[in-house]
Amino acid sequence: MSRPGSGKKPGMRLKVRVKTGKGRTVSQKNWLERQLNDPYVQEARKLGYRSRAAFKLTEIDDKYKFLKPGGRIVDLGAAPGGWSQVAVKRVKAEEGRGRVIAIDMHGMEPIASVTIFKKDFLEEDAPALLIEALGGEKADCVLSDMAAHATGHRQTDHINIMALAEAGYEFAKEVLKPGGTYLAKVLRGGTEGEMLKMMKKDFASVRHVKPMASRDDSAELFVLAMGFRGGSTSSSPPPGRGQGEGVRPQVRIPMTLS
Repeated sequence: MSRPGSGKKPGMRLKVRVKTGKGRTVSQKNWLERQLNDPYVQEARKLGYRSRAAFKLTEIDDKYKFLKPGGRIVDLGAAPGGWSQVAVKRVKAEEGRGRVIAIDMHGMEPIASVTIFKKDFLEEDAPALLIEALGGEKADCVLSDMAAHATGHRQTDHINIMALAEAGYEFAKEVLKPGGTYLAKVLRGGTEGEMLKMMKKDFASVRHVKPMASRDDSAELFVLAMGFRGGSTSSSPPPGRGQGEGVRPQVRIPMTLS
């Protein structure tokens, strides 16, 4: 996938400058300036996507092709909905072939052909609720573009986002069908390699990917796990609990929208 606007000659597009003022801090000025000069932000607006993150999923799926027509997709921490918008088109949900279920504790505005739950995916009844919404079948793919609120402390931010990715991974093991895919945002910082080792016990293929739509100066990566083994290599649930009813991680980290 080429970068939006990359076909233009260098220097033809004027960079937008934002002045400090109107109560803006320097960091707010820098953020606004980056948004105004980001070709993915501009392209997202033109195509009707709710966030530039839509291009990250599009690029990853263009290469690895896990969003297939007729697929059943769960989008964790889905707000504002950019990934759900891409998933709807890829699985042909608008034609009644696939299904997309979005869950977010903050809720989000409706999207055609997407079933939305305003709910914390860590709640005990969430897996069963989502499987029921998928027509009683497990999911082909679980997506997570969740991110914790940035603290400004790199290692703390890394730990927080890895905790979310690992919580999503535990959730995915409960709702994925054999052969399914889990895609989640992570950050470079030292522990992402350990997560890959852990996931290789449950998936046939696990890798890090960095789409071009991720900013060059960002530590953002995505972990892509394909070929779910169906829990055959996962630890057994505690006595007295059925399959998929093991102890689930309790993660309470303030999240930011993509």
